[in-house]
Amino acid sequence: MKYITLLFALTMILTSCEGDQGPPGFNGANGINGLDGAVAQSFEREVDFFAPDYGVRIPYPQTIINQTAATDMTLVYLLWDTVPDNNGNPIDIWRLVPQVRYTNFGEFQYNYEFTNIDVDIFLEAPDPLTLDQLPAGDVLGQIFRVVIIPVDVDFNAVDITDYNAVMNAAGLTAQDIIIE
Repeated sequence: MKYITLLFALTMILTSCEGDQGPPGFNGANGINGLDGAVAQSFEREVDFFAPDYGVRIPYPQTIINQTAATDMTLVYLLWDTVPDNNGNPIDIWRLVPQVRYTNFGEFQYNYEFTNIDVDIFLEAPDPLTLDQLPAGDVLGQIFRVVIIPVDVDFNAVDITDYNAVMNAAGLTAQDIIIE
């Protein structure tokens, strides 16, 4: 019975507080480079892969570098195909990298690694000599979209393999993509 009385009294004390509002709290720290909040960024680049390394380093556009942090997540998507919608308008099909391709010469994959100022996109194969045998369509004119997502953005429920879902969750539209 003592515990019930104590629990009741404690509940009344904690829920019946009234009075003047306390003093305002201190201002919080500024965001990255003085930004007001987390801002996702995206840019597009067409690249060609050449021997011997079959890779390219792409520096982020200066406007993006000024807004990125070492903790930001970078995703890279490859334009895989373009198909017509119900009205005959083209729709781009984007695939998350790494992406494996199977050819008559064996398999290879598009892959990437990144820092907060650039992204390296490259080809990998179990036998690097097979990269020399790839047709031009696999190594020339490949279009990639890079999406940089601040660590503050909650992506727990987002399927990152779905380019459109990532863009929606990041609050980005086609007009936000920097095309170089």
